[in-house]
Amino acid sequence: MAEKVALFENFLSCHVCSETFRDPVSLSCGHSFCSSCLQKFWEQTKNKNCPICKRKSSKDEPSMNFALKELADSFAKRHSESSPEAENEKEEEKEEVVCDKHPDVPYWYCEDEDRAVCPVCDFSLHQTHKVVPVEEAVSDLKEQLKSDLKSLQDKRNKYKQVEETYNDVREHMKKQLLSTERQIRAEFNKLQQFLKEEEESRLAALREEEEQKGRTISREMKMIEEQISSLSDSISAVEEELQKHSVPFLSSYKDTQSRAQSSVSDPQLVSGALIDVAKHLGNLSFRVWEKMKEKVHFSPVILDPNTASPRLYLSDDLTSVRNGDTKQQLPDNPERNTKYANVFGSEGFSSGKHSWEVEVGDHPVWIVGLVKESVDKNASSVSPTCGFRCLTHQSGKYTNGDGQPLQVKKSLQRIRVQLDYDRREVSFYDPEDMTHIYTHRDTFTEKLFPYFNVGGKGDAKTSDIKICPTNISL
Repeated sequence: MAEKVALFENFLSCHVCSETFRDPVSLSCGHSFCSSCLQKFWEQTKNKNCPICKRKSSKDEPSMNFALKELADSFAKRHSESSPEAENEKEEEKEEVVCDKHPDVPYWYCEDEDRAVCPVCDFSLHQTHKVVPVEEAVSDLKEQLKSDLKSLQDKRNKYKQVEETYNDVREHMKKQLLSTERQIRAEFNKLQQFLKEEEESRLAALREEEEQKGRTISREMKMIEEQISSLSDSISAVEEELQKHSVPFLSSYKDTQSRAQSSVSDPQLVSGALIDVAKHLGNLSFRVWEKMKEKVHFSPVILDPNTASPRLYLSDDLTSVRNGDTKQQLPDNPERNTKYANVFGSEGFSSGKHSWEVEVGDHPVWIVGLVKESVDKNASSVSPTCGFRCLTHQSGKYTNGDGQPLQVKKSLQRIRVQLDYDRREVSFYDPEDMTHIYTHRDTFTEKLFPYFNVGGKGDAKTSDIKICPTNISL
């Protein structure tokens, strides 16, 4: 029997490595080798000859001999199972649960000592302990382990979900970077263009004044030159008259004297001939800034895009919002409102007075107001008990945070939201005539953030809810 096994083992051995075949390939000459062994042999000899008969192979890549592989794998498995090491492992396993004196007796499992025991030898030692059949204990423990396994798998799935969210956040950050860079550059380009135009305008005004006053000086100098020429002629005539002798001098004296005494007033410098430098440089930066104020606007509330529902679309300047037809692909970050079409303001308030106006037009569905920082974004209502202090509009009807209807004389086009944190009041007004709509009084214990909810516009003309700019003064 041993001889047959040896012959079979020799048949399944590679002639290169002398081990049982691993992924055997067969050449056209009939000899077989391990795939890796044959490739190494060919690389060393730099030819494609058979290692045994030296016959050149007809194929550069010999095909796998699957029948031989199955035999070799089966033989290797049996050989490993029958090896002394495998027998020792089996023996160790048996020694863990088998009593040498009673190998065939069904064993118990002691829950107090957390081990298997022999019901014959150890009976007296475990009379007061809780013991169950080993099979039952194994079944129960496996169920517990399965439960633990499921918990681990669930936790791993949660980590994978968070990992996916972080990947989404990373990709969204790249888009945010490009978009924000573009908008920053656009805003500064506008400011730079304004400053450039203002600079050119002021330089042009400076040059125009210089040219105007230069013309004035030229005109004055021309007049001065004419007077100098006239006076020079008079001086020459008088000097010539002084050279005459008695009778000729007397005959022309009167005319010469009259010419010399002609009334020419003394020359006067024109005031304001110099450039008015103070006019051009005085408070230059402040005057440019004052003019720039007409070009820029201040919004008392800036929307936070990281809190916006995927259904909401924000304007580039983050001051208006609309409900879109499609849902955007946005990361599910903790700040985001995913269940309802909400968006929060970017700045919260924990003291003082604050107010802003919201243009709602004829939009049919909206909610405006404030929300506490720790609000549950999945809350089913916008009531004060859930952390909201709001005014709701639904198809022409207005309600407060508790859902109670409000009497409004006309359809509101704008809403003024007014917070007095220290007095614990949130009030709503019609800014057109400051008609009071309603005031909510409460106890505030944390930051409050501006809150907006926007539904579909339907047939309305107004699609965007806008935060109105505010005039600021120094």
